[in-house]
Amino acid sequence: MTGWELAAVCAAGVVAGAINAVVGSGSLITFPTLVAVGVDPVTANVSNTIGLVPGSFTAAYGYRTELHGQRDRLLRLGAASAAGALIGGILLLFLDPDVFEVVVVALIALACVLVVVQPRINRWLAERREHEHAHGGPALWLGVLAAGVYGGYFGAAQGVLLIGLIGSFLDDHLQRVNAAKNVLALIVNAVAAALFVIVAEVEWQGVLGVALGAIAGGFLGARLGRRIPAPVLRGIIVCVGVAAIIVLVYGKL
Repeated sequence: MTGWELAAVCAAGVVAGAINAVVGSGSLITFPTLVAVGVDPVTANVSNTIGLVPGSFTAAYGYRTELHGQRDRLLRLGAASAAGALIGGILLLFLDPDVFEVVVVALIALACVLVVVQPRINRWLAERREHEHAHGGPALWLGVLAAGVYGGYFGAAQGVLLIGLIGSFLDDHLQRVNAAKNVLALIVNAVAAALFVIVAEVEWQGVLGVALGAIAGGFLGARLGRRIPAPVLRGIIVCVGVAAIIVLVYGKL
């Protein structure tokens, strides 16, 4: 990888880190950039996941104030994210990539719908939930597990999926939901990255470029994202989700 190519990957990492902190879908920036500079697609996916781990950490750290009081919730949901990431990483290494392509677009579209109707769903669920209120119950746990599988497999727009799920099942402020999303995305990326380091081929220069950029972008995104009003943040999430669908559908044509 030449110096210019490494600089391009690093710049993509900055943008991806900022997007991941606010919404998710940063992989739609870094993954195609790695492929564009000549990295094999599967290796690019693996390297991208590893490189985004430091940025996921800085994004989660940037939202530390909004994480107060969420420890028990995140321990429970984090176990689902870790298990899902391990399954998704194994699927990436051993299954035909076309297996998941048929459902990815539908999942992102569903997440966008959940984000839009989230306030109404919150009110509806609030009338029916009792002991499950604090953690979302088995349905949320299974949803986070499925999002972890998707995140370990590819990861683009996993943040949109997580926000849609968590925000629908938990009656909490959107910024706190976003903070929880950052922690769960960090767990998914870290578990999948650990698996890939052990068993997969890695482009380490690409990892370095993505990581350096994502660290800076994660801090920047967290600082900006925490100031965005909930309705505006909800609109940004939907726009990113729609953009992800367009990119993924266009890539299949």
